[in-house]
Amino acid sequence: MSKLRILSGIQPSGTIHIGNYFGMIKKMIEAQDDGELFAFIASYHALTSVKDSDFLKKNIFEAAVNFLSLGMDAKKSTFWVQSDVPEVLELYWILSNHTPMGLLERAHSYKDKTARGLATNHGLFSYPVLMAADILLFDSQIVPVGKDQIQHVEMTRDIANSFNNTYGDILTIPEAKVDNEVATVLGTDGAKMSKSYGNTIDMFGEAKVIKKQVMGIVTDSKELNEPKEWENCNIYSLCKLFMSNDELLLLQQRYKTPGEGYGHFKLTLLDKINSYFEPYKERREYLLNNPEIVKDTLSDGAKKAKIIACEKMRQVRDVVGLRL
Repeated sequence: MSKLRILSGIQPSGTIHIGNYFGMIKKMIEAQDDGELFAFIASYHALTSVKDSDFLKKNIFEAAVNFLSLGMDAKKSTFWVQSDVPEVLELYWILSNHTPMGLLERAHSYKDKTARGLATNHGLFSYPVLMAADILLFDSQIVPVGKDQIQHVEMTRDIANSFNNTYGDILTIPEAKVDNEVATVLGTDGAKMSKSYGNTIDMFGEAKVIKKQVMGIVTDSKELNEPKEWENCNIYSLCKLFMSNDELLLLQQRYKTPGEGYGHFKLTLLDKINSYFEPYKERREYLLNNPEIVKDTLSDGAKKAKIIACEKMRQVRDVVGLRL
């Protein structure tokens, strides 16, 4: 029995934090053992917000380095840069002719950005069609998404059904997979960890920067000689990401016992973060110093992806009448 084909896109958004890792990246890496993973760096999608070519190139390279450092395995998966397989743009145009305007006008993400006064353009408006092309080009069966992306997969299904109703069962209808067990990772202020909130803890930042972020975690003002509550403590909520049950029980006892301050608990968390990500940092440093390995890996991934993309586009061109 063949493995299910899983597809996931990665935004080249620069610095990544532990919320990114536990919220999405870790699950994606684990998906390599659940099925046939296709993972791409969404370079075309990034053009909707990035207009600096050097900045985009830097972010694409760093995204590749980060994911390869964290366990993306080119032998298990197909990993490439979206723009290295431009067939997706041809499918994007063909699918645009099966996408009602009303469907795009109902897109939550576009309406949210418009409501916030962000400058909009056709790329942003038609973003869901390009996402549909990403998914449908590779006959993806499973698309892991957050709850805010479910609508885009539903739109992909609508577009694919419209195409198939016209030309026959050419496109695979995908299913969204939402992992309800992934808890929201809280930031240093107790809100959801997000760069836009300025409450993140970096994974691969300088040691002094990460220490400053950890030591800046917001707590109550209990003194050293007072017992402390761990249940709603921001430090403890982050420790749960890195500690075993036995370690957490010991930490709870430390909270209950007067004599230690929150600074001590923050240093414990900092040690756990550093030890957890140390092997990944070493791998990342190696890849940063050997960029040809990264580029060769992405090139090989693009070749694998292109074989599948070209075959799918051959089918699509045939049925729509673009091949004589």
